[in-house]
Amino acid sequence: MSQGPETPLLDRVRTPSDLKGYSDAELSTLADELRAETIAAVSQTGGHLGAGLGVVELTVALHAVFDAPRDKIIWDVSHQSYPHKILTGRRERMHTIRQKDGLSGFTKRSESPYDPFGAAHSSTSISAALGFKVAADLGGDAPVGHGDSIAVIGDGAMSAGMAYEAMNHAGDQGRRLIVILNDNEMSIAPPVGAMSRYLSRLYAEAPFQDLKDAAKGAVSLLPPPFREGAKRARDLLKGMAVGGTLFEALGFSYIGPIDGHDMDQLLPILRTVKARADGPVLIHAITQKGKGYRPAESAPDRGHARAKFDVATGEQKKAPSNAPAYTKVFARSLIDEASRDSRVCAVTAAMPDGTGLDLFAERFPSRCFDVGIAEQHGVTFCAGLAAGGMRPFAAIYSTFLQRGYDQVVHDVAIQRLPVRFAIDRAGLVGADGATHAGSYDVAYLSNLPGFTVMAAADEAELVHMVATAVRHDEGPIAFRYPRGEGVGVEMPERGVPLEIGKGRMIREGGRVAILSFGTRLKEVLAAAEALEARGIAPTVADARFAKPLDRELILTLAREHEALITVEEGAVGGFGSHVAQLLAEEGVFDAGLKYRSMVLPDVFIDQAKPEEMYAVAGMNADHIEAKVLSVLDVAQVAGRRA
Repeated sequence: MSQGPETPLLDRVRTPSDLKGYSDAELSTLADELRAETIAAVSQTGGHLGAGLGVVELTVALHAVFDAPRDKIIWDVSHQSYPHKILTGRRERMHTIRQKDGLSGFTKRSESPYDPFGAAHSSTSISAALGFKVAADLGGDAPVGHGDSIAVIGDGAMSAGMAYEAMNHAGDQGRRLIVILNDNEMSIAPPVGAMSRYLSRLYAEAPFQDLKDAAKGAVSLLPPPFREGAKRARDLLKGMAVGGTLFEALGFSYIGPIDGHDMDQLLPILRTVKARADGPVLIHAITQKGKGYRPAESAPDRGHARAKFDVATGEQKKAPSNAPAYTKVFARSLIDEASRDSRVCAVTAAMPDGTGLDLFAERFPSRCFDVGIAEQHGVTFCAGLAAGGMRPFAAIYSTFLQRGYDQVVHDVAIQRLPVRFAIDRAGLVGADGATHAGSYDVAYLSNLPGFTVMAAADEAELVHMVATAVRHDEGPIAFRYPRGEGVGVEMPERGVPLEIGKGRMIREGGRVAILSFGTRLKEVLAAAEALEARGIAPTVADARFAKPLDRELILTLAREHEALITVEEGAVGGFGSHVAQLLAEEGVFDAGLKYRSMVLPDVFIDQAKPEEMYAVAGMNADHIEAKVLSVLDVAQVAGRRA
């Protein structure tokens, strides 16, 4: 086992208050040690690396100057929170991060009092920080008391409208609030849009050293002898085509840009702000994602997410693939369809790599759009594209599509516009845990009139569903697929459009029928094999569609079997609930059908390997087998779970 880095200063830190006894020079050294410790920790577990490396100095400075947990330090998204976790009493548990029963990869209120607000989706920090500040002013009761509210938000997260809604409100309130813009010119993907260009101009149109000098402190916050010189420098910058800042227009005192890796700038500025700020302040810090670790600095994503890796080389230790990843199958299928139909275009919300649309963009750059972290805009943009005669695909993770739900209802469904929703990361996703689980899309889409909702049982089915969506112009259509690799089935040369609302029989049997929706089909078939060894041969069918339901298939299964079990990777209220509604309305239950619906339990399931999460959910092959035995009143083998 490789030996960890030498960290004599870090070894003395048990809580952030221990930083108060360090000199500024020692804090700079501590930052170096913290960076080495972060690299070593993530190399053993995998996880988010680049974002944390970019805020090491800022993390040390914040905890040295402010008084957490009384002061609320809120990390937007919180990919960058690993150094914060190390400094706040969780160093010894970093080897468990993103694993079952271990530390979350994000900030989490139940994990530590130093995590005042849970995160994982972007652009929420300023709203939450303002909420804490108002709660403090109104006498709210917090277990560790109230102090300052500090939001640390990236330039990518600043592309979302929610951040500006919060700043507009904060500026109107005029309360003391500290926002730190962590500007590394990069979120998961390079940031896009006018805001990114605006931030770039702030430090590209004048020598950076001049900007650093001008940013030693806000004019209104500096001691009197320094104010005049700072004001002249600031006015000079304003005359160099930079103009008045948007942030000042929103009511914030603007400080920056400053070098976010220079402790000689960070510490004095934070101390001055802490001592003198009497309203909302924005500190604009320029940082480098992956800072201090060459393999991350040189990677296209600056080391955003990593498998376990060798610290010396940066080489990741990834298991070889046995089947194509669903995301790549989607991307290749969409490229194939777009090569024959010039109306096919694609939209992502800041996740081109994660959704596979980076591959689509290479082939069709004029037909691929990254709208930034702006799912609401992305959905309505697709609605406009559809109304204008295009065939848009909105490739968005299930958990992120939730952020655009009003637009899905109002701008797409009510107008019956043929937007195609490619819903990645369906079901339980593993190390990112509950915040990223795709648990609800079947329920929240299937209740919308005119929507068609599909789920791929395997990678070949996904190819056919892409082809189906391309040709479906009668209204909105969605298809879902999970993270990770397919199951290794034979792949078709081209996708063949499916008949809308028609499932397929997989195997015929007797007594009990299992109707699967989505990729639990593999587990259903494994359960069927185990049951057959017991003398029970269930019928297995793949529903393909949650809406419209295959009425004929479902009613036939109900009529010809004494029991029917549905299985889906989604919350209650989805596919199984729609099947139950159909059976009830058709009077099937009056004839004594035994019906069970296997869905995700009514709890948020913490991070673990996907198979471990599905074990918690009770949805693996042995659980399905036990459910069949239970509904048929067949005795269980000792020790097996029902």
